Amino acid sequence: MTTTLRPSEPLQHSADGGRSRTYDICVNSRRVGSVHVATDPHFGAASGLIERLRVDEPDRGRGRGAVAALAAEEVLRGWGCKDVQISVPADAGAALALARALGYTEISRNMVKELAAEAPEPPAGTEARPMTDAEFTEWEAAARDAFARSWIDRGVPEDRARAKAEASHRELLPRGLATPGTAIQVLLVGGRPVGHVWTGVRQLEPGVSAGYVYDVEVAADRRGRGHGRTLMLLAERAAREAGETLLGLHVFAGNTPAIRLYESLGYRTTYLNSSKPLL
Repeated sequence: MTTTLRPSEPLQHSADGGRSRTYDICVNSRRVGSVHVATDPHFGAASGLIERLRVDEPDRGRGRGAVAALAAEEVLRGWGCKDVQISVPADAGAALALARALGYTEISRNMVKELAAEAPEPPAGTEARPMTDAEFTEWEAAARDAFARSWIDRGVPEDRARAKAEASHRELLPRGLATPGTAIQVLLVGGRPVGHVWTGVRQLEPGVSAGYVYDVEVAADRRGRGHGRTLMLLAERAAREAGETLLGLHVFAGNTPAIRLYESLGYRTTYLNSSKPLL
């Protein structure tokens, strides 16, 4: 039996040169599932995405998903993509095993925490205040660069990484500190700033709203003193004040100290994000 992809819609084009298309997964012309293939709107047309790959229950365990994923990669090669990314639910053991077998490497994970009814109080001797306009100007330039660097360090070409950083900040902070739903708090200890946390509200998935930690950082000379934990407690309070019961975040796979901190605070991994080069 031959597994192939058959377009189920016309090829979609975006104004910035992106492409996307949904395909039926077929076995000898019989539909057994579907998959969505697209260029990444944040990284540009040279980076691809394989999304919503599903094989119908009766046809699972027969290699249909693996063949469909390889066929989707071939579509992306034809579009000129140099790499491909996937996002797999953390509890989808078979899909995670398939991703590893096909050569995908974890680059990051999404995590979420169910918040208590009462937001926790920060430790005694600490206080928080909103970031000032002057601080924001300095911080935003550094934050864009750091975000781009985090992707460059993981093999993303510099031009694409910087384009993603610029696009993300335009999308998430269109009005700077006045952006609705945005809170950037500075943590003070003894009256001195020791770190900051940027939170907002976003849709984790259709119909599921949550507070979201976009950036958290402790000053280099004040690390290892529990300030990161305090900043995360401030993020919980901001989410609760915004009326949210969930708090989500994204963390890179190599940031073990941060992952351990989040796990100790009650966060659980929801999705593992992986990539591979398209040779």
